[in-house]
Amino acid sequence: MTAASPTTPGPRRPADAALASLGHATPAPDPADASAHTFPDGGTWRTEIPSVEGPEALATVFKEAGRLDVPIHRISQGSGVWMLTDAEITEMVESCAERNAELCLFTGPRGTWDIGAATRSDSGGGGLRARGHDAVAGCVEDALRAVSLGVKCLLVADEGVLWLLNGLRERGELPADTTFKLSALVGPVNPASFAVYEQLGADSINIPSDLTLEHLTEIRRVSRAPMDFYVEAPDDLGGYVRLYDAAELIRRGAPIYLKFGLSKSPGIYPYGAQLRDVALGSARERVRRGRLVLDLLGRLGADGGMSPLGSRLPGPLRRFTADAAPLNS
Repeated sequence: MTAASPTTPGPRRPADAALASLGHATPAPDPADASAHTFPDGGTWRTEIPSVEGPEALATVFKEAGRLDVPIHRISQGSGVWMLTDAEITEMVESCAERNAELCLFTGPRGTWDIGAATRSDSGGGGLRARGHDAVAGCVEDALRAVSLGVKCLLVADEGVLWLLNGLRERGELPADTTFKLSALVGPVNPASFAVYEQLGADSINIPSDLTLEHLTEIRRVSRAPMDFYVEAPDDLGGYVRLYDAAELIRRGAPIYLKFGLSKSPGIYPYGAQLRDVALGSARERVRRGRLVLDLLGRLGADGGMSPLGSRLPGPLRRFTADAAPLNS
């Protein structure tokens, strides 16, 4: 697969010839809808396997990816750095490095596991955000520990934590090539909020999988920050299955990470050995779902433009001034 411009014509629409013969031709894509942006390597899309919670699940993913020939740019984990030992993190870092895949670990405490009752109310309260100073400190501590063990990508679910981590990166207390990925559970749903997260320090931004294709185009008109998108979303994110949208997601949303999630599967956060069978089975199936998406793109002639393996940086992005010092009263 070679990099190509997101505006290059070519991929066909599903069943276009058959439908045209019956008088139901698919409208031609509007060139104005296409993203003008790419990753720095010229690619328009990358792949991600989410919810890989430890070394055993990671080994399962890579074994299945080898069997099914599924290229993987990024591995992400959801339980958090604090749920892994140093030895487990080191093993995952080394395994991903051997396969040119980026490892992204979630940062620490979050409201849904905290003692506050609001997250269990009908409104959901503060959701995954870090409640109070101590929770923020736990997330930053997780980040510092992960980076010291070789992790280069951190998953964040709180805008304040994101702002602080970006400040540490700007000051050189986190390596300059550390990247921050915004969690799907706090993903923005409009162009203005997407742009705000970019300026707070996000290097790739999950957007909810219920956004329309037109919403992606609207976002691309204001920001070139990479999107992360569940082509199949877990049930707690809606359970949407959008395989046939994959080509348009790339055309409109580039640069974009196609995430191969899994609906109709039990949640595994926070992960432990009691969930081993579910975690390993779902890890294998996520890779298979990736194969289904890749096959569909290939049949439609839309599989060009994938970034080379090992690519991870987002390119230049817009930032607010990263001054996280408290105001003096």
